[in-house]
Amino acid sequence: MTLDPVSLAQALIRCASVTPADDGAQALLAEALAGLGFAITPLPFGHPPDGPVQNLFATLGGCDGPHFAFAGHSDVVPAGDLAAWSEDPFAGVVRDGFLIGRGANDMKGALAAMVAAVARHLAQGRLPGRISFIITGDEEGPATFGTDPMLDWLAANSLVPNLCLVGEPTSRQALGDMIKIGRRGSLNAWITVNGAQGHVAYPDRAHNPITPLVAILADLKARMLDSGNDWFQPSNLEITDISVGNPATNMIPAQARARLNIRFNNQHAGEALAGWIRETVARHADAAHVEVKISGEAFLTEPGTLSGLVSDAVRRVTGRTPELSTSGGTSDARFIRRLCPVVEFGLPGQSMHKVDEQVAVADLAALTDIYAGVLAAVFAPAPALA
Repeated sequence: MTLDPVSLAQALIRCASVTPADDGAQALLAEALAGLGFAITPLPFGHPPDGPVQNLFATLGGCDGPHFAFAGHSDVVPAGDLAAWSEDPFAGVVRDGFLIGRGANDMKGALAAMVAAVARHLAQGRLPGRISFIITGDEEGPATFGTDPMLDWLAANSLVPNLCLVGEPTSRQALGDMIKIGRRGSLNAWITVNGAQGHVAYPDRAHNPITPLVAILADLKARMLDSGNDWFQPSNLEITDISVGNPATNMIPAQARARLNIRFNNQHAGEALAGWIRETVARHADAAHVEVKISGEAFLTEPGTLSGLVSDAVRRVTGRTPELSTSGGTSDARFIRRLCPVVEFGLPGQSMHKVDEQVAVADLAALTDIYAGVLAAVFAPAPALA
């Protein structure tokens, strides 16, 4: 059986699967994979307001060889201003050699290429091992009810893969110029300092919470967290919001709030950074409230078998030698790394999350060739994971 990645990507784009909605996207994937012989297991998790979320695990093969998994997400971000799009964002229109639509490169195009690559590989003969798909509908949202609980289910059912490839749009300018072998961690913190409201002409009768909040933020920004290392850029703290909400010019407010984000490398752990934030706040305002959410720890998949397989496949198809990088934001690879080695490789992402998100039809075909090349190497007569 052969599958056209462009047609499948178009069909997926026509499912308006804005997180946490699914709109039939995973049923479409399940139908295509079942047609290839995969056993399909829907894994819905969660509850309102962030769920329920539709997730899908599909697997084919046995235990007589490597277990290789593709991973990705079928959910997309909202389309935004519909009037700004040149085409309906959920129509999957091909125009002038480009497929246009929300999710075209993040990451329904890659999902379609994965399925098409597997169809091609299976058409060539026996499968000496196992291929699986780990597909979530909760990557663009809170990521609470998606890949993370799916991995618990995989572990409980002895279905942990040996290697995993995530199809995020990692290429920068041209297909194949970058593979992600790790990601920085991410931490958000909310700081609330309470004071005592009063008239600005009588500061002795009030307590201004802005003063300690400014000092807290200055101390946090003053620290250089690190200078980076061979694989990671320096960690960075950014203040993302300061809010007082005081409409009066002659009143000291009762409360001041700030929010910050730290993108940190593998020289730090999230809890240690959270402890530093709390200690800093307490020095200036011991009654302040601090809330911290760690959305992912930094990780690195050391260059080796998996990055080598992908790099070799990229070179054969595109002639490019991809850069191994840890740049950018977070992805579901931050969860998968706790079970097996994982890297990310996918389409150029210049237009992801933008109006007129699009991917070149030629890139979809080449990505399918690359994914098929990875499968050929993993399941070669002398398998990479024998």
